[in-house]
Parts: sequence; structure tokens; C-alpha cells
Amino acid sequence: MKLTASSTGEEIESLALAIHQLVNELPFTMRTKNSKGIRLEEGQVVDYDYTGPILEKVIEKGEKISEIPETGTYEGTPVQVVPIIEDGEVVAAMGVVDITQGIYTDIKEITKRPQEMDRPEGVK
Repeated sequence: MKLTASSTGEEIESLALAIHQLVNELPFTMRTKNSKGIRLEEGQVVDYDYTGPILEKVIEKGEKISEIPETGTYEGTPVQVVPIIEDGEVVAAMGVVDITQGIYTDIKEITKRPQEMDRPEGVK
């Protein structure tokens, strides 16, 4: 599969479905820079012409955003959205909708090892 800035929802379906399964079928969205994309819920494609406000913001800014959208399909529900960058250019964005009442969003903090918590910020 070749992912380009103009890939359509149908063209990115196999990648989106794999990631959707990886995140235990939490709602998953993905779009490319120049085309609307795909929305998946409960193992099924529910939209091949999808975009959302945070996907668009990530494509514009080129950085991860964890936010609660004020509009759109997932209004009021936390989302985690990341860019896909190739050769320094944002070609797509993909995100997970946290319908777990914050558990998915908080899992990074919950699973930190004690030694990671003692390190100064920015030190790995």
C-alpha cells in the first residue's frame, strides 16, 4: 500500500482497519491531506468520506493533539490524533476516539514505571 497526501478513504482502508483492531476497536478516524478519509467503529467502516475538526487541525499544525472536540461526530469525547509525516510534509492524520471515559487517554500515566516518574522532564 502506498499512502499519499491524496489517498482516499477506500485506499487507506486496510491500514485503518489494522490500527482499529490494534486499539481494541475504539472508534478510529484517518484522512489524508488532500482527501477526506475513513471512520471505523466496532470493526466496521461507517464512513469513507470522513473528516473531523481535530484531524484537520493536526494536518495544518503537523503535531499530535489530544483534545475534546467542540463540534463534529465526536463532540465532547476526548480524541488523540497524530500526523503522518513523510519527507518533512504532513501527508495524513489518524486518531483514536477515547470512549473509555478517559482510561485510554490516561493509560500512559497509569502504566509508567516508578523509575520513569522519578526522572526530570525531558530525560529518557
